[in-house]
Amino acid sequence: MAYSIESTVRELLASDATKAILEQYLPGISAHPQIGMAGGMALATVAKFSGGLITDDALEKIQAALQAL
Repeated sequence: MAYSIESTVRELLASDATKAILEQYLPGISAHPQIGMAGGMALATVAKFSGGLITDDALEKIQAALQAL
């Protein structure tokens, strides 16, 4: 399966490799109290509602790392 920032948060957290990428660029995301509500949404969509916590720069780096898998 090819992962991207358009993958759901649930999909990205289900794999050890992709979870590690998220944690690298967004430390603590897997333990965030509201992560359950975001599970069914694409990471790119969650970023829009994150109040600036997930930056465009972080999304670009995550996308590059996911494509390198």
